[in-house]
Amino acid sequence: MTHQLTEDLDKVFASGDYYFESLGEGRYRSSWHTQGAWNAHEQHMAPASGILAYELERFMPRDDMRIARLSFEIHGLIHAGEFEISTRLVRPGRTIELIEAVMTAKGRTSIVAQAWRVITGDSSSVAGVEDDSVIGPQECEAVEISNLWPGGYIRSIEMRAAADRRPGKGIAWLRTAYDLVDTHDASPMARLMGLVDTANGVAPRVQPGAGQWMFPNLDLQIHMYRSPGGSWLGLETQQSYGSDGIGLTSTVLHDESGPFGRAEQILTVRSR
Repeated sequence: MTHQLTEDLDKVFASGDYYFESLGEGRYRSSWHTQGAWNAHEQHMAPASGILAYELERFMPRDDMRIARLSFEIHGLIHAGEFEISTRLVRPGRTIELIEAVMTAKGRTSIVAQAWRVITGDSSSVAGVEDDSVIGPQECEAVEISNLWPGGYIRSIEMRAAADRRPGKGIAWLRTAYDLVDTHDASPMARLMGLVDTANGVAPRVQPGAGQWMFPNLDLQIHMYRSPGGSWLGLETQQSYGSDGIGLTSTVLHDESGPFGRAEQILTVRSR
């Protein structure tokens, strides 16, 4: 990165021990720790997902409900710097609600996020999970993921991976020392949602540094049958490419208590 480019980016990104600086009334400024891997001037989708989850969770909250599904549609470049999030109730209801948050920057829509909020109750008598538990972060090896991917976001996370991780499939655990927002009030769910998008890069079928292929995701869909907690996010990921330029990253999501949901990302697989 040239000296001039670094100076230009310093004017765009905030600096601090957080991903986002709150400017009030749904406005934020992204820090260096959000910098993307595909473009030095954009935010990484992972922390952007986290700040949208944060806004959705805080919008007209109800103690008898929780978010069960999050859907993120990426409309274009996620510009670094200042942006705003507007949130609305799409479908009100007594037992289910659909809410939406839209991130806009430089006059353009970056991401549209929707969440199904569902009433909670006691279903312990029929509870059961088919996803298997995986080895925890203490049993995995430290990996310098910044050797594989560039960008401030990647440098902000700690990664540990199972020894049998290979191109296309593997288990990785992630955590970060940085707060999602400088107000320090993000929930464990929002903080972990700010790491999920990394799944597309923990066991890629092709090496991004090779320079021949790119495989950015167009969306992120998350379903949670349990509310997650803690600071570690486990990603049990597999990545598949079709022969016509479209791929899919599929992930079972874990915290240190076990599996809690699944994530899917559709990919555009392109030759450079």
